Amino acid sequence: MFDTVRAMARCYGKHECWSGQKMARKKKIKRFRAVQAVKELARERMGAPPTGKIVPHKNKKAEKHKPTLGKLLHESE
Repeated sequence: MFDTVRAMARCYGKHECWSGQKMARKKKIKRFRAVQAVKELARERMGAPPTGKIVPHKNKKAEKHKPTLGKLLHESE
C-alpha cells in the first residue's frame, strides 16, 4: 500500500500518473475585478461599443524630423 501512495505522491507534483498518463490540471479561479464587473453591466445596459472605432495610442510621439524634399518627391512619383 505504501508503494502506491508514494508513487501517487511523486507523480502529483509533476501532473503525471505512474501509469504514464497525465493528470488533469485544476481550473484556475478568476479573481473578482470591479472594472470587469462595471464593463459587463455597461455592455448589458448600453450595448457593445462600435467595433470600427480606433483609439490612438497616448504615448505615440510625433516624428522628430520633417521629411526632406527628396523623400517628398519620391513619394509623389
